[in-house]
Amino acid sequence: MKKVSKKEKGITLIALVITIIVLLILAGISIASLIGDNGILRKSKYSKRRNNNKRI
Repeated sequence: MKKVSKKEKGITLIALVITIIVLLILAGISIASLIGDNGILRKSKYSKRRNNNKRI
């Protein structure tokens, strides 16, 4: 039977924590770009209002 050395045990706790931190940072950036002051939702509402005003 093959012995598993300490280096080959799999994912470490440090790697898991780093991965979670990176995912949280990416989620924060995504949420900020979606609903921020100059976000996608605000721009789409502005464009919709502007488009409706041009039709009248």
